[in-house]
Amino acid sequence: MKVGVLGGGQLGRMLALAGYQLGVEFRFFDPNSGAPVGQIGELIAADYGDRDALARFLEGLDVVTYEFESIPLSTVRFVAERVKVFPPVAALETAQDRLLEKKIFQELDIPTPLFAPVESLDQLRSAAPRMGLPVVLKTRRMGYDGKGQVVIRDAASLDGAWNQLGGSPLLVEKYVSFQHELSVIGVRDPAGREVFYPPIENLHREGVLRRSIAPAPSATPEITALAVEYCRRLMDRLEYVGVLALELFSVNGTLLANEMAPRVHNSGHWTIEGAETSQFENHLRAILSLPLGATTPRGRSLMLNILGHIPPAESVLAVEGAHLHLYGKAPTEKRKVGHVTVVAQSEGGIAHRLVPLLEALRLGRDGP
Repeated sequence: MKVGVLGGGQLGRMLALAGYQLGVEFRFFDPNSGAPVGQIGELIAADYGDRDALARFLEGLDVVTYEFESIPLSTVRFVAERVKVFPPVAALETAQDRLLEKKIFQELDIPTPLFAPVESLDQLRSAAPRMGLPVVLKTRRMGYDGKGQVVIRDAASLDGAWNQLGGSPLLVEKYVSFQHELSVIGVRDPAGREVFYPPIENLHREGVLRRSIAPAPSATPEITALAVEYCRRLMDRLEYVGVLALELFSVNGTLLANEMAPRVHNSGHWTIEGAETSQFENHLRAILSLPLGATTPRGRSLMLNILGHIPPAESVLAVEGAHLHLYGKAPTEKRKVGHVTVVAQSEGGIAHRLVPLLEALRLGRDGP
């Protein structure tokens, strides 16, 4: 079996590491000749619009997947006309546009924050007071890790936010004062079989994921069932194949959908050590029509992203139960260069390891 991956970052790298043990071969396509996957597999480095390079990439592949959402739809459609592509193109198209995403949530009775498309400053001036400040102005496309969005806390900031983001299609939505940020990860195969990981509790700072705990300590059985149901509705509606992540706000015992990611997800990295089958292996099992693996947690898991620097490996590995993953990327400010996971049998066991782990990562006792 040979899998093609569009994109050459750490998610593609971890897909390959999970797949090699299954005897799967990989070929990657990325415009960056220095992409991390080039260290572990065959990489074709060319622009996404280079049809000749894409044709070379597709030779002998059984299926193609992608490891991030910002790949041009024209590229994915070109590939899908020649080789099976999972997740389906419709899922990628939906996830690339926040307005389409919000509309499909509405169609499926998945609650969201109040939102409205805005095409002019006058529309923004009208919509924001109607929703009630604060609001968040977002680009409809190409927003990730906090990019392409501005929080507007007072009317005097409306013009400045528009000047910052105007010029591209925008969406304004009500700012949500949530108790917890959660995500749920589901897996679906071509026959419609589905498995789900337990909800994950996430901490973001400056729009970037810093910490995940799974299963989410705050998730009641009712919240867990609701999160899984919302994820199931999306996968069934999109006739989905592969791993899908749904990000949610937990607000006073209810859930509001924030966004979906049609791929393996940063908040699911804990599954490598912390679940019976990792999200990466299950994604491959799904797109290759292999039996899906159990998603049962092996205990409590804590995952910390490593941003902007490479910590001393000896310090991190000295923490009991720590598993260090480095992505082969040169550190720059706020760049995700790795993560570390610890698994324990109780919340107390996680808490016992947290402080020494933060110190080993040079994050200080207050955390990421």
